[in-house]
Amino acid sequence: MSWPEREPTEGTPLKGHERPLRTLHGQAMENLRFIRETMERSASFTAVPGKGSVLIGVTALVAAIWAGRMDGREGGAGGWPGWLVVWSWELPLALAIGGIAMKRKARATSLKLLSGPGRKFTLSLAPPLLAGAILSLALTRAGQAEVLPGLWLLLYGAGVVTGGSFSVRVVPMMGMAFMGLGALALFAPGSWGNLLMALGFGGLHIGFGWVIARRYGG
Repeated sequence: MSWPEREPTEGTPLKGHERPLRTLHGQAMENLRFIRETMERSASFTAVPGKGSVLIGVTALVAAIWAGRMDGREGGAGGWPGWLVVWSWELPLALAIGGIAMKRKARATSLKLLSGPGRKFTLSLAPPLLAGAILSLALTRAGQAEVLPGLWLLLYGAGVVTGGSFSVRVVPMMGMAFMGLGALALFAPGSWGNLLMALGFGGLHIGFGWVIARRYGG
């Protein structure tokens, strides 16, 4: 009967046959680390919040109703149209809801928002939103605020499409729907702007959010 060899203590030289075993163990750990990182990079980002999207849609419908009552009125000292002021308040509210809901869902599913597919999703979504914010200020200053509903819908949809390429299939589909609605808003009469934003930021968020929550949880 042979007894298993004990691990060498500090200062004890390794036997010749033990060195390859140690080397194989290190290589195996490196391979496992590489496989884990590869799977993390290729995995879909599933922390897009369904319930959060529904809530954003509800607040957008409220904003659309409020903005409709502000038609023809100035909303502040800067001379902005009343509807624009209302939607300007809706934007940070929607971002806050979406960020909190996404963080909670990521925590529940043990995903990291700023690594792997989460980082790619965020970096792909952010540039169109930033471009939209800059263009909004420029167009408002130039007195062309009537273009903003189509611009917002189109650029938000573009961001969701590019970010959604790292997520589940329904997310880029939602982005395409936003882009289509945005294209319509750009060529539709200016009086349609508030209604089309209600259909997009309200209706599409609620509809697709319900699908995401039902199929992918959260």
